[in-house]
Amino acid sequence: MRTMPHPAPRLHRALALACVVALAGCMVGPDYVRPSAPVPAAYKEMDGWKAAQPADAAPKGHWWRGFNDPTLDALIAQVDVSNQTLAGAEARVRQANAASAAAQAALYPFVNLSAGATRNNAANAATTRQTHASYSLGVGASWEPDLWGGIRRNIEAADTLAQASAADLANARLAAQAALAQSYLLLRVEDAQIRLLRDSVAAFELALTFTRNQYEAGIVARGDVAQAEAQLRTTQAQVYEAELARRQLEHAIAVLVGKPPSEVTIAPQPALVAVLPPIPVGVPSTLLERRPDIAAAERRVAAANAEVGVAQAAFYPTITLSANAGLQSSVIGSLLALPGRYWALGASLAQAVFDAGLRSAQKEQAIANHDAAVAAYRETVLGGFQDVEDNLAALTLLAQEAEAQEAAVVATRQSATIAMNQYRAGTTSYLAVVVLQSSALTAERNALALQARRFSASVALVKALGGGFTATQLATDAPQG
Repeated sequence: MRTMPHPAPRLHRALALACVVALAGCMVGPDYVRPSAPVPAAYKEMDGWKAAQPADAAPKGHWWRGFNDPTLDALIAQVDVSNQTLAGAEARVRQANAASAAAQAALYPFVNLSAGATRNNAANAATTRQTHASYSLGVGASWEPDLWGGIRRNIEAADTLAQASAADLANARLAAQAALAQSYLLLRVEDAQIRLLRDSVAAFELALTFTRNQYEAGIVARGDVAQAEAQLRTTQAQVYEAELARRQLEHAIAVLVGKPPSEVTIAPQPALVAVLPPIPVGVPSTLLERRPDIAAAERRVAAANAEVGVAQAAFYPTITLSANAGLQSSVIGSLLALPGRYWALGASLAQAVFDAGLRSAQKEQAIANHDAAVAAYRETVLGGFQDVEDNLAALTLLAQEAEAQEAAVVATRQSATIAMNQYRAGTTSYLAVVVLQSSALTAERNALALQARRFSASVALVKALGGGFTATQLATDAPQG
């Protein structure tokens, strides 16, 4: 009679082979290659701008300090502490990191402890009833070796998604900082508008008093008084409008720093202290590393690429290794006795042979998701270049417009002064005075509006260039598999 070999050596060999294959690092699916993107050699709107040199500091760190306003510095410091959009983005980073850790857990065996006690009463063949008891204490383990890299591809996807979440957080931080800076600078321009309008109201009140005196002396007509009063009331109404805009900006700033509007009051400044900072731009290729939204889109391409590998691994067989050991007895007092020991080792191989096209459809879905992520990445890159070009053009042309507007302010002030002197001399009508004074006020308000647009474009350019972000931060911002 032929003696059957003991199964343990074969099982040991299977276990050893599985470990060798798992450690060999076989990984199906495509390895990630960063997709190409349309990157120009230079910015079209660089005329008049200084490209960043190796020794220059591109916009990074506390970029808002370039505006030279301590109140702005203090407000932006509160964004990281209290802004609720950032709090939500930070929670999503923690969620993605936890998902990455959960994916990595699949590489290791699952071990569980068990304990049980049963007691039953049943009739035997002699129709007498007997009570039976059973007690057990055991430990079990199971492990699915990552033979084809499906688990490692899943970890790769989870890690890159965690890095994308970290880039999303950086993008949310930059957006909140930029929104606060723009709102604050616009508020300071409104302060200047209010000062200008109040000064004009004071001047028009004096003009109205003078015109009334002239009317009472019979020198001018009643219509001159009406025109002077209309000019005064119109300007007073503009003061209220400017104050409304200022208060709404103050409310927006309060929300950005995570506080109720009633708790934030920003005192008016006696003069506009903020300045336009110099912004070295650099070459277009650096934008791929300096914009957090581009980095997030690129990381999502990497995750989608890894998901293709996960779908590919589903076509290959899986091996599950298991082991169980423990003690069992019908008497609880003898549960720990040696005769009650038991153990078992096992291995199973599974291979799907028919799934009605499920795995093929899942792979096609993963490939399509990857292609969509590549398209979204390239669209984000193009949008980034547009943002930079738009704000380079805006700052260049607004500077030229501001220069022309300042000349217009000087000219209209002179015209208004001449007209008022002529009116007092009786050589012109008060209507001419009103027209020229209104033109002068409009010119000065337009000059301030241009200053506000230049501030906004300057902040927008810093944001378009990525602020202080660099994609190399993502190497340490998320866990690695």
